[in-house]
Amino acid sequence: MIVWLSVFFCLFTFACSTSPDDPVTCESGNTICTVTNSYGAFPDRSICKAAKVEYPKTEAELVSVVAAATRAGQKMRVVTLYSHSIPKLVCTDGKEGILISTKFLNHVVRTDPEAKTLTVESGVTLRQLIGEAAKLKLALPYAPYWWGLTVGGIMGTGAHGSSLWGIGSAVHDYVTEIRIVSPGSVSDGYVKVCALSETMNPEEFKAAKVSLGVLGVISQVTFKLQPMLKRSLTYVMRNDSNFGDEAVTFGEKHEFADFIWLPSQGKVVYRMDDRVPFNTSGDGLFDFFPFRPQLSAALAINRLVEENEEASADANRRCVRTEQTSSFLSSISYGVTNNGFIFTGYPVIGSQDRMMSSGACLDSNQDGLITACPWDPRINGEFFHQTTLSVPLTHVKNFIDDIKALVKIEPRSLCVLEGSNGILMRYVTSSPAFLGKEKKALDFDLTYYRSKDDPLTPRLYEDYVEEIEQMALLKYNALPHWGKNRNIAFDGAIRKYKNANAFLKVKERLDPLGLFSTEWTDQILGLKGSVTIVKLGCALEGLCICSEDSHCAPNKGYMCRPGKVYREARVCTRVST
Repeated sequence: MIVWLSVFFCLFTFACSTSPDDPVTCESGNTICTVTNSYGAFPDRSICKAAKVEYPKTEAELVSVVAAATRAGQKMRVVTLYSHSIPKLVCTDGKEGILISTKFLNHVVRTDPEAKTLTVESGVTLRQLIGEAAKLKLALPYAPYWWGLTVGGIMGTGAHGSSLWGIGSAVHDYVTEIRIVSPGSVSDGYVKVCALSETMNPEEFKAAKVSLGVLGVISQVTFKLQPMLKRSLTYVMRNDSNFGDEAVTFGEKHEFADFIWLPSQGKVVYRMDDRVPFNTSGDGLFDFFPFRPQLSAALAINRLVEENEEASADANRRCVRTEQTSSFLSSISYGVTNNGFIFTGYPVIGSQDRMMSSGACLDSNQDGLITACPWDPRINGEFFHQTTLSVPLTHVKNFIDDIKALVKIEPRSLCVLEGSNGILMRYVTSSPAFLGKEKKALDFDLTYYRSKDDPLTPRLYEDYVEEIEQMALLKYNALPHWGKNRNIAFDGAIRKYKNANAFLKVKERLDPLGLFSTEWTDQILGLKGSVTIVKLGCALEGLCICSEDSHCAPNKGYMCRPGKVYREARVCTRVST
């Protein structure tokens, strides 16, 4: 009952949630600090510390911070306003490094309506960027659906929307200039400020477009925008009988196409979303319901129910509940409204700044955590793993058919993915960025239960999700999303990028001492060691692929076994005694 009270609370009141905490906390002023992400935990559950955090407010202050740290030989990492990346991209090595927050680097630098360009500092959020562009009657054509990301974070991880049209859905491919502050030599005053563009320094520019934060601190970014546009959106739910074939071609038919797949229900929600003439009537709003503020008490009850389902291995109960959730979201059109208040029917037509992204739970009014973003670590809300992989479009049909074959073996198995609104699937294209996408692909975003307290707790049907993860990575050569995923997704991933060596050469030129690099970034870039961590229970949280039973939870009946469809997979399977 309390879950539905939360629903009505969020639907029919102007709820303002408690804004997220700063991801950095310090013992004394800005010194002796700990950094985390917006979920309160990294994939390996490690605690990341730093000697201090700096909050520059101008590029000049940023230059001074980087110069001082370079002179002292200190490691540096950048942290954003909300720190939404799941992997350890914000962590320094040891306790002596410094964190550089872009929290206050959040200003518009320059506008040029005639050239259709907008230059902003790297701490500007996607929400701000969309709003500032709209003031100029301009629009970013594609972007992530969550507007709490910052420009620097987007550039660091290659964040994207969904489209095969034009030059694709990656935000970094609409950037024309990047200013980056990197370590310098003694003669440089220990710091360099480089203005990078395709024409002036193409190698550095292509590296900086998806940088993982290892080249320096991005200070400013210039975007090439388009005239403000309008979109017409219709969600249609169908059965998934022909989904493998349709997924390959649907993105060519609709500019902003995506899918929500509910594989255990045998259903797919098709997003039919296209540009329409700007004089088309409509003032629609994309206000995605799961991104709105939720009652903390309701979230806690929902989490308790989920934990009980996991502890009792109650698949039937899980499937009933997740089907109710997906039916409810469909009934409210996922939060889309025709006028900002109510949904009166499809199509929903609105301007790009209102239809692109959302994230109402970030609104800054404080209510003492009565409401919050669902994943806020200060409440007992959502806590999850996220696996996000881009499967080449040429392999998508076979991949989907393999997933359907798993469901055929055990129809209830993938209800564990449907509680978080199913598998979100977005289109991406090849990018000139050295660490961008290599070819046209469909991005599969899987979100699923994670134990809050015990990394050695196995999950309901975890072998099915692990098999999908390994199938994508190993059988279908999928690329990981740099800002999401568990450790195993990054193991050997750098070898899949044809321009990896070119990226590493730029890294050597801009930061020859590796002051912006860490053990983690060296591992994912293939420079030193491996991201996999082999220990007891390591496969349970994606720190390794199991090769022996001890990597699972043998004391709880979970053993390392081959996959059911992809036999080369090695997954933690519950074995009956």
